[in-house]
Amino acid sequence: MEMKAARFGILRSLLLAFCLLFPSATLASSVAYCKKGADYAVKVSGVDISPDPIARGKPATFTISAYTGSVIPEGKLVIDVKYLGFHVYKETHDLCKETSCPVSTGAFEIFHKQTLPIFTPPGSYTLTMTMTGEDGRPLTCITFDFYIGFFSSVADI
Repeated sequence: MEMKAARFGILRSLLLAFCLLFPSATLASSVAYCKKGADYAVKVSGVDISPDPIARGKPATFTISAYTGSVIPEGKLVIDVKYLGFHVYKETHDLCKETSCPVSTGAFEIFHKQTLPIFTPPGSYTLTMTMTGEDGRPLTCITFDFYIGFFSSVADI
């Protein structure tokens, strides 16, 4: 019995040391389309989150790399966030405030800046972004997960 307790103590100490040495705590996973097999007019190739890790209370930038086969004169971005599967936040933005409009044919990037509240709890988050055209029809819809850990940075107040 003492041997099991000793092993558990060592394992717990190693886990704590790992968390303290690698507090990175914010990771974006791969991007997926909301509807598998959907033929969206805008193709998304990736998402970059900066800084990594995100500091609660300070701005973070989500850069979405995408491609379009036709000009997009204007549109909207709907950002929806879930925490542990529960809806916690939703906002709508003018596409032209997140990138240059009109969006020309070819590759482009969307830059969305967001400041997480200081009291943001650690855990798994899912962000869904829907881009609609001027007529309101969906141009793309992506979803990706990110994680804010227990040892994530907190901004100086």
